[in-house]
Amino acid sequence: MRSTATIKYLIALTLYGTIGLFLHFIKYSSEFVVLCRGTIGSLFILLVLLSRKAKIDWQSIRNNLRYLMISGFALGFNWVFLFAGYRHGIAITSLCNYLAPLIVVVIMATLYKEKINSRQLMCIGLAFVGMLLLTGIFESQSSGDIRCVIYGSLAALGFVILVICNKKLKDIKDLEKTFMQLFFSVLIVFPYVLFNDGFPKEFDLLSTILVIILGVLHTGVAYICYFGSINILDAQTIAVLGYLEPVLNFLLGTIVLKENISVYSIIGAIMILLASIGNEIFADKE
Repeated sequence: MRSTATIKYLIALTLYGTIGLFLHFIKYSSEFVVLCRGTIGSLFILLVLLSRKAKIDWQSIRNNLRYLMISGFALGFNWVFLFAGYRHGIAITSLCNYLAPLIVVVIMATLYKEKINSRQLMCIGLAFVGMLLLTGIFESQSSGDIRCVIYGSLAALGFVILVICNKKLKDIKDLEKTFMQLFFSVLIVFPYVLFNDGFPKEFDLLSTILVIILGVLHTGVAYICYFGSINILDAQTIAVLGYLEPVLNFLLGTIVLKENISVYSIIGAIMILLASIGNEIFADKE
């Protein structure tokens, strides 16, 4: 049971970690890809629910409607900026996005008075220095690198809102929650695409195929694998293995796509990864 759950979790992480590579070959706007991913992913999960003949608990959805709407908006917000950042650099954007767990720690301590131990404070400081190195503050960097930092950080903010809202959800099944969040992300992103003129002027066959794959595999299948594993694996395993995703993104960006990464960026990337993993390990320790 545990080995199967681990395999499912690793499949989900691998799919998440290759999204940036797929986007590299898609000619459509980032916001249009987000809209398609949310639409296809939500329809896929709905079909899975119907195929299982599972009765959707609409009462629990109504009870959690406010936070489902806000979290759906946050999910769309995260995707739009994450995908926009991927256009300029997968490695740095992904790493900045993974500052989200540390931001959650700070916000929860500020708003909900949750205690931060000294080791977590050290991790936050380490991540902050790593972020400074990624921004190129100690050397001359291209504007593209700065955009990766900005977009990745905004994506992290969206993820933080998503996490906080999920803490507020009560008595709702994982797939139903995911379906509704994807549905509301589509409702939020659609007017943004419409007013931002994000719809493609002409359709490209390869881009269309890749978008469909992103919707079915990287959203529908990945979410099912993810939620089919996290209830079985322990929290620390989930947290530590979860950082294989940004590592995969970093490797794909630097090795496969030949992104220009400086020594300072590599040091900053390592510091952020170590800080994030350390935060999970030290979370419950004094």
